[in-house]
Amino acid sequence: MTKVGGAAVRSAPIWLTTLAIVLIALNLRGPIVATAPVLDQMIGDLQLSAVVAGLLTSIPVLCFALASPLASGLIVKLGPERAVSIGLAGVLVGTLLRALGTSSWLYVGTIVIGVAITVGNVVLPVIIRRDFSPERVGFVTGIYTSALNVGSMITSLATAPIAAAVGWPLALITWGVLAVLAAVVWSIAVGPRVAFGRGRPAGVAGGVGEAADAPGAAGPDDATRASAPGAGSTSASDVLTGGISVVDEASAARDAAERRRPLLRRATTWGLMLAFSGQAFAYYGLTAWMPTLLRDEVGLTREAAGASSSIFQILAVVGALGVPLLALRVRPAVVIAIIAVCWTAMPLGLLFAPEMWFVWSLFGGAAQGGGITIVFIVIVRMASTDDDARRLSALVQGGGYAIASLGPLAIGALHDVSGGWQLPMVGVFLSTVVLGVSGVLSSRRVR
Repeated sequence: MTKVGGAAVRSAPIWLTTLAIVLIALNLRGPIVATAPVLDQMIGDLQLSAVVAGLLTSIPVLCFALASPLASGLIVKLGPERAVSIGLAGVLVGTLLRALGTSSWLYVGTIVIGVAITVGNVVLPVIIRRDFSPERVGFVTGIYTSALNVGSMITSLATAPIAAAVGWPLALITWGVLAVLAAVVWSIAVGPRVAFGRGRPAGVAGGVGEAADAPGAAGPDDATRASAPGAGSTSASDVLTGGISVVDEASAARDAAERRRPLLRRATTWGLMLAFSGQAFAYYGLTAWMPTLLRDEVGLTREAAGASSSIFQILAVVGALGVPLLALRVRPAVVIAIIAVCWTAMPLGLLFAPEMWFVWSLFGGAAQGGGITIVFIVIVRMASTDDDARRLSALVQGGGYAIASLGPLAIGALHDVSGGWQLPMVGVFLSTVVLGVSGVLSSRRVR
């Protein structure tokens, strides 16, 4: 524990920080997915159309886009620690509001949840890059994205049975417990004064203040990377985490010029944004409507369809943890190509053989977990400072989620127009193609 300006700042053990990140991540997808297993009940009780019901998933994703600049500014002003606490508080408040039983409060609560989750989306990659060594960044990123999907799996699996016992409003409230648990562990990890007070003072190791967030300022890990022995070489851990050498020598000068350009003028920024949008469009489109699709096409009950769709969520752990290991041997562009091929198997499989949904869920689940992981790893590798990582993360997620927010709406609209699920699956397929093409092109020079 260190004293700075009279404030005690504790350095949490690595395991405790990792645990806190996992618990926080459980709250960054679960609240969105929770409505899918009981969507037909909500449509009946609140008299919603399929397109309007799709807004329950689209609104948070749209908030990811619109509120990303706000979240980035909040991190700079209050510090990452307090930003995390505000995000968790917002998730809890939104969860309570949307369970009040009217369509108005349902959407108000959904908006609050969306804004709150946006803060977590932007701040956690920054914390991971700042607080973990280069050798551990890739692995912790995999744990983080795995936890996102574990949260989705838990809510997909349990919401329908809980709703059958106590009704869908109380079933949704149940997941607020995860936000409370995460807030408690987070406050223990960083200290209550840091988590809920004014944040860590500038100049403290592991903290983020004005100096750390100033444009062009080096983060805590930047000096370490620059002065590390063998800084000009590429090790296995560098390939995994993006530690030092990230481009081949032939394109080093061109890459340096690219990095000096403003983020919005970099082709790689737009390419990653499109790749992320393709990944997120497919994920949220399927997340919102897969239980309904399984009931319509396969004849599963509400509880069985919710449980079955959880396979799509939990298999993401395989991709999230496997992708960093695969990146040890091949370039990110190759990883993205493999992920895109696996991703396409799910919409095409559901289109031509929906009765084999289990097999397609294995491919799609692993691919969606690996897709978001590789995009985050590429972002970390491309960023030269903590501030660059924060801004690039906000831009890629902001633009990507703006497009992806149309996913649940578009899938619902295509279903209403066509009266079946064939046309919606074509839409999901096309979004996975965007992931593959844009992702490969934008990461082709990253090692």
